[in-house]
Amino acid sequence: MRPGFLLGGAALLLAACSSGQPATATAPGNSILLPGQQPIRVLMLTATAGFRHDSIPVARDVMAGLAAAGGFTVTATEDLSSMTASSLANYDVLFFALTSGELALTPDQKAAIVGFVSGGKGFLGAHSASDTLYEWPDYGRLLGAYFKEHPWTRQGTVVVEDTSHPATAGLGDRFGLMEEFYTFRENPRPHVQVLLRLDPDSVGAAGDFPLAWTQSFGAGRAYYNALGHFSETWRDTRFQRQITGAIRWAAQR
Repeated sequence: MRPGFLLGGAALLLAACSSGQPATATAPGNSILLPGQQPIRVLMLTATAGFRHDSIPVARDVMAGLAAAGGFTVTATEDLSSMTASSLANYDVLFFALTSGELALTPDQKAAIVGFVSGGKGFLGAHSASDTLYEWPDYGRLLGAYFKEHPWTRQGTVVVEDTSHPATAGLGDRFGLMEEFYTFRENPRPHVQVLLRLDPDSVGAAGDFPLAWTQSFGAGRAYYNALGHFSETWRDTRFQRQITGAIRWAAQR
């Protein structure tokens, strides 16, 4: 799929590819939009300058399906030139999905991203978004923490700390998942609202290991979820529920 292409449902996606026109991502009858309400517009960046996850194509496809039923549109891109103030003005949420490394953003582009979120818009990061842009401190502040290591790639138990947040509603108090579980250079808990944490007993460890959290960023909102290494995670309806709820929350819907 070429950079900057608007994702929608499977049939719409095929039609758009053949016609060269972007597809709408809100399917009639499935939209959760209120009368007169516009879809949430999400810009999904999957650019990498380091490790590249095999799950990126699946993540893009899954987001297409979620958009079709979720009242939002997703424009997926790996074109860093779209990270400008004028381009970001067309979106409500910026989603760094499985990004990595020191992406070649200019100072003006970095200022545009900070201004976008702090001015009242939303930001999402998934999995290796925390393994991105270590040399840009404002990004670390936006994300909440930087990746340290992944000591456990196995079945583990995820504890839901806040069952009332839109990103965790309906998940129950815990669930099992095969995943590459991250730890971070600093524990973000003192600065964020933790939504999920790893049950250390489930991986034979001890300690506090937050996995998903939210925070305010100026007038905007930021959400990060460390899950998403495997394609199977993106296909998991529990993960999809989290991302969909996070998008609505970040867009202040």
